[in-house]
Amino acid sequence: MFPKATTLGALRKDVTAGRVPRRPVKSEIRDNLITKLRAGETLFPGIIGYDDTVVPQVVNAILSRHNFILLGLRGQAKTRILRALTSLLDEAMPVVPGCEIHDDPLAPICAACRARVKAEGDDCAQAAGVTPPEMIVAASKAVRMCVTLRKTDFRVRCAIIGTPPVPRAARSR
Repeated sequence: MFPKATTLGALRKDVTAGRVPRRPVKSEIRDNLITKLRAGETLFPGIIGYDDTVVPQVVNAILSRHNFILLGLRGQAKTRILRALTSLLDEAMPVVPGCEIHDDPLAPICAACRARVKAEGDDCAQAAGVTPPEMIVAASKAVRMCVTLRKTDFRVRCAIIGTPPVPRAARSR
């Protein structure tokens, strides 16, 4: 676990000194998977019968930093594998306190967080850390917000996926 800086300035110093890892999620998951493999720990507890088929493929995909989609019929441990993947995330990560999406204080994407970091500078407070389950809840909120936007404005959705808008009367329901 990394030292807990309480301000943005302290966090920047810790990152520069190498006390706090700053890496993409794929690298974080890969590094933690390698640590578990070296320690001989069980990678996906509760998943039975896929030790010779699915688990090695997921491990290879993570090690090679590939994106992957889990497809299968009902009851084939897709959700259980995804839930187990959260154990490969770091224990906690610094966030901007009060932000709905738990924004990164060093590179915020939310307009309110960018304004707050700009206004407060290195004295901007940061939360000590957010656990992976809290991050999943925040990510699902962000996805729901995007889906709601697309449902309410058909033209925006068409612009996003690159198709021309179809007149309302011609749309199939």
